[in-house]
Amino acid sequence: MFWQDENTDPERFVVPDDVVDLAFGIQCRALPVDHAWALSEAVLGVLPWIAAEEGAGVHAIHVAESGNGWVRPERADDLLYLSRRTPLVLRLPKHRIEDARRLTGATLNVAGNEMRVGAAAARPLSAAPTIFSRYVLSEESDEAAFMRAAATRLKEMGIEPRKMLCGMERVIATPERALRTRSLMLADLPPAESVRLQQRGLGSGRSLGCGLFVAHKDIREVGAP
Repeated sequence: MFWQDENTDPERFVVPDDVVDLAFGIQCRALPVDHAWALSEAVLGVLPWIAAEEGAGVHAIHVAESGNGWVRPERADDLLYLSRRTPLVLRLPKHRIEDARRLTGATLNVAGNEMRVGAAAARPLSAAPTIFSRYVLSEESDEAAFMRAAATRLKEMGIEPRKMLCGMERVIATPERALRTRSLMLADLPPAESVRLQQRGLGSGRSLGCGLFVAHKDIREVGAP
C-alpha cells in the first residue's frame, strides 16, 4: 500500500466526452470466471478495430463478489451466473460509438456460452477521486515491485499517486501464455487526473479488460492506518 496524506478541495470540473463507456444489454446465463480472452475474441470477431484503437477496451463481465450466502467461485473454469441487468461494457473514443453499435443483435460464443447482445447506451466517465482496475498486467515478481512500477508509469502520464492500494494477483489464460495481473485502486486523485487515467488506462491488454479503471468507493475505511 502507498499512502500520502494530502487533501485538496476538488475544483469544478466538466468531464470531457471524448472517451466513454458503451454499455450493451445482454442475455447470457453464465460465463467462466476466467473469460477475458474468450470475451475479447468474441467481441473482436465483430469489431476487429478495437484491438488497434487507442483508448478502446473490453471490460470483463463482473458479478457481485458474494451475497445472500453465495460466495464467488475462484477456479478459472467455475461458472459465474449473470443477472438480467449485467451489461457488456466497451470503453471507446467518442468517434467509434456508432461503429460499435454493430454489436447490437449479434450472438456471441464466449467459451461455449451464448451471449445475445442488445441495445447500447453511452455512459460518461466519472471524475471520482477514487478509481479502481480489477486487472493491471504485472511482470513484477512481488507487490512492492509492482507498486513502484505503477507509480513510475503514472508519473510519466502526469499523474501523481497520493494513495494506492494493490490487491491480490490473478491470472488470465490466453493460448500463448498465462498473464499475471493485480488489481489497483487509487484515491484522492484530482478530477482531471482521474479522468486522464480512465481515458488512457495503465499498461497494456485493454481488449482483455486490463488497465481499465472505473469509479469506486473511497478507500479510507479499508486503507487507513
